[in-house]
Amino acid sequence: MSENADLALQTFHALVESADRKFGRVRDVPAHGGAGQQQQQQHAFQKVFKAYTRLWKYQQENRAKLVECGLKRWEIGEIASRIGQLYFGQYIRTSQCRFLVEAYVFYEAILSRRYFQGSEANAKDLGVRSKELRFYARFLLVSVILNRTEMVNHLVDRFGALVEDCKSTFRETNFKEWKQVVQEINRFTKVDKGFSFRPMRYCATFDTHRASLPCVARFHAKRVLKFQDALLTSYHRNEVKFAELTLDVYRMLQCLEWEPSGTFYQKHTVKPKENGDTIDHSGASGIIDMNLTADMTDPTIPPNPRKATLYRPSVTHVIAVMATICEELPPDSVVLVYLSASGKAGLNNVSQVDNSGGSSKYLRHKVLSQTSHGQNSGPSETQNNGKRELSYYDNYLWFGPKGNSGSNNLYPGDLIPFTRKPLFLIIDSLDRFTHVLHGAERGETAALFLSPLRPIFKNSSDVNSNNGSQFTFFLTAPLSAFCQMIGLFPNEADTDVYNEAENIIDNAFTEWEIILCSSTTMDLVWAQVISDPFLRRLILRFIFCRSVISFFCPPEESEQYLPVCLPHLPTSVAPTSEAVRSAVVQLAMHFDVADSFHFTETRIGRY
Repeated sequence: MSENADLALQTFHALVESADRKFGRVRDVPAHGGAGQQQQQQHAFQKVFKAYTRLWKYQQENRAKLVECGLKRWEIGEIASRIGQLYFGQYIRTSQCRFLVEAYVFYEAILSRRYFQGSEANAKDLGVRSKELRFYARFLLVSVILNRTEMVNHLVDRFGALVEDCKSTFRETNFKEWKQVVQEINRFTKVDKGFSFRPMRYCATFDTHRASLPCVARFHAKRVLKFQDALLTSYHRNEVKFAELTLDVYRMLQCLEWEPSGTFYQKHTVKPKENGDTIDHSGASGIIDMNLTADMTDPTIPPNPRKATLYRPSVTHVIAVMATICEELPPDSVVLVYLSASGKAGLNNVSQVDNSGGSSKYLRHKVLSQTSHGQNSGPSETQNNGKRELSYYDNYLWFGPKGNSGSNNLYPGDLIPFTRKPLFLIIDSLDRFTHVLHGAERGETAALFLSPLRPIFKNSSDVNSNNGSQFTFFLTAPLSAFCQMIGLFPNEADTDVYNEAENIIDNAFTEWEIILCSSTTMDLVWAQVISDPFLRRLILRFIFCRSVISFFCPPEESEQYLPVCLPHLPTSVAPTSEAVRSAVVQLAMHFDVADSFHFTETRIGRY
């Protein structure tokens, strides 16, 4: 080994250690902190990228010397994997897709260059194989979020084979946790397999309805709120998940992002050559086009709303993050809060509804009667004709692994302080959780979407299939949710049938947009958010969900199957309105399932 090569190796290791220390600091900074922490994150992020830029450049310029000193390919792969982690972490903090694409670029390069494969020595090195396993898990998560279906399928096969190979090679090592990860990703991908007619992200091609666009553009409420922040979390036993991403949060996450253009994806492919020479995969090549200072913003779309995604959080964590978001919310802005969890310690109150002889109607009457009490009213307990009314601390969402501890309960009253700021609340629970909030706000009337008390499917066996929430599915992929509800799966009809079904829904949404934007009776709560494309799309999908279920469920049991929105939307978009009813009829007839619906029944009730 030459003296120059030895010096190069020492410098390389020093740069690696320095970058690793800075990496640790970035990794340990909370992802959803306040303004001070965000500044700390950005400063640390810039420092660690500067360190990795220097390290990457050094190993490229001195590769021959480093290889002479015994530099292994997996060491280059580990550096690239760290850079991919950094990009993904920045995506989690900012929700900007450019960081997600960059993470994908680095992970794809690691895979294509086989950095963790090759020599027999690597195959028998448990440390190297562990790094390879972590790489596959991280690449899978990025590919899932980016909807790279072919890559996901490829990685799942490779990942499963790698775990099996490790089990046979290192018989004394327990790979139970890695086997569980393989099971998780197989279960996750199986649930959504086939239900991908269109991107769940907001795609201008599909989600912007040209006929109604002028009406939307002309619409102007007394107050217009901007949507820039969201909090997404779910907590259920045995819910479908991969890593720290549950299926329901994944769907909502996708629903609140812009779909990058095809040209944006194509711009950032890995370059196969450097300096005109073909890359030699046999050496410790470190060729990845790394430009950390480049502006990777897609100019064709606006920035994504910031999303705090919390995995199995404690109640105090949920409240703390909500407090931070609300405290730093810009003027004339709204926060979307999506909470999906069980009620009453994981036991829903459907049985109570079934056995009470009309308690659902009582709950809805309670919602309406409370609006007359004023925003500052609402004792924790009241008496009404000798009956105890529901209070702000009777029902709750349950955020806990087991037991029935009050510390795991999120009560409606816990959310009241945050209603000093505009909130768009989506509560997905088999417990009518936040109905008591309506009329109890402390400054801003909240927009509320409440899920049904129970899901409904044509095939009763699908009710407990544990494939994610039906309500969330309707809000994020309405046609897929419709097909799932009626028991129709993608392989049972051709592409043209589904494309025509999408056109039926598009035409309905176009008409409903015009109706809403022309309405003189729409509550200000909805009027002030209807201009935002994400929130407007959620409102349209709620109307679709409510109308479809309204005609699908048994008339005498409709109360427990219907979702609720508060304040009420205009009656012109109620399920019984001609504009809404005709669209559901057309869709049902298109799939030849009209006999499963109750279109001839008279529907009574306030929507």
